[in-house]
Amino acid sequence: MNEKIRMGVVGVGGHSALSIGGTLRSGDAVLTALCDNNPETLRYKGDLYGIPENRRFLDYNDLIACSEVDAVSNVTPNNVHLEVMLAVLRAGKPLMTEKPMTLDAAEAETALAAAREAGVPVMLGFTYRFYPAMRYARHIVRSGELGEIRHVYAQYKQAGGTNENAPRVWRYNKALTGTGALGDLGSHALDMARFVTGAEFTSVSAELGTFVKRRPSLGDYKAVYEDGGRRFERVSEEIHWEEVDVDDYSHMHLQMDNGAAAAFEITRFGYGRGNYQRLEIQGSKGALVYENDADSDHQAKLYACIGPSFGMSHAYSRIDIPQQFTVDETQCFFDLIHGSADDMVPTIEDGYRNMLALDACVRSHEEGRRIPLKG
Repeated sequence: MNEKIRMGVVGVGGHSALSIGGTLRSGDAVLTALCDNNPETLRYKGDLYGIPENRRFLDYNDLIACSEVDAVSNVTPNNVHLEVMLAVLRAGKPLMTEKPMTLDAAEAETALAAAREAGVPVMLGFTYRFYPAMRYARHIVRSGELGEIRHVYAQYKQAGGTNENAPRVWRYNKALTGTGALGDLGSHALDMARFVTGAEFTSVSAELGTFVKRRPSLGDYKAVYEDGGRRFERVSEEIHWEEVDVDDYSHMHLQMDNGAAAAFEITRFGYGRGNYQRLEIQGSKGALVYENDADSDHQAKLYACIGPSFGMSHAYSRIDIPQQFTVDETQCFFDLIHGSADDMVPTIEDGYRNMLALDACVRSHEEGRRIPLKG
């Protein structure tokens, strides 16, 4: 591999900003190629980042085959995740891929087998594992400060669904996304719980629901690109309604193999919430709360009620987060390629375990019963 890792990004919509920005900040990598099946989006982002025309691809296979690409970031809709992953793995190139890993657990098992055969570094995009507050929470819990873990409570709330006239983008289309709020937001919450506690889910009882059952067709809108982002403007006087066939919210009760009982609340109908997350860990000796109400790691906070180590034993106190827990997500991917990453980087196995839990939540809702998870 070259002195600097030459990075190619497949799917350059809004979520690509993280891997692109991280690549541009890193001294270990350089952004060399972009791919998107929307020519206008590709042109805009190619011009924005100074990517030459011969390294702007409409077909991801061409980017993967490009001799000037050493590693790939996969930021496509969920229904494309598996095919892109398999193509990158067959090419023997390191891969950073978005969550949820695939549409379902069967696809995830295929990806897991391919990654093990390829033997190349693979990192999942569980962004909140890289937040300093989340990493420090993990350190505290796993050090035993809370004692035996009794409860894990999680909330993930956004307000994106509250605008009932927002267009039916791909996240509201089951064929493209698999699930709605469950996979989009719930996958993060499930991973955060595993990450902090080190425990696995053993069974789940879940309820999923949809409040807004139809939305205007995306064809009634045009995309406007500005300030590095994209927004939609209505262009049709007549509204063409399309069915929403994914969940707006999910409520889950889970058991964990450390004996803890967990309860999760996930919704796109959290008024006033931009990107709100709360993870509360209750133990036999104390408790810890992670809270984030903005899409920035600088806003995430930790509160502890543990005793003399962190403050009063009968009140929560905000605790400072040591600098050693500050990392850059994309840089961690480059460290993984160089063999210097820590043990907190989300792996292909983490993505697989996550998909098992998501599938079990869907089955529980559909069958109206508690579903056991694979060991």
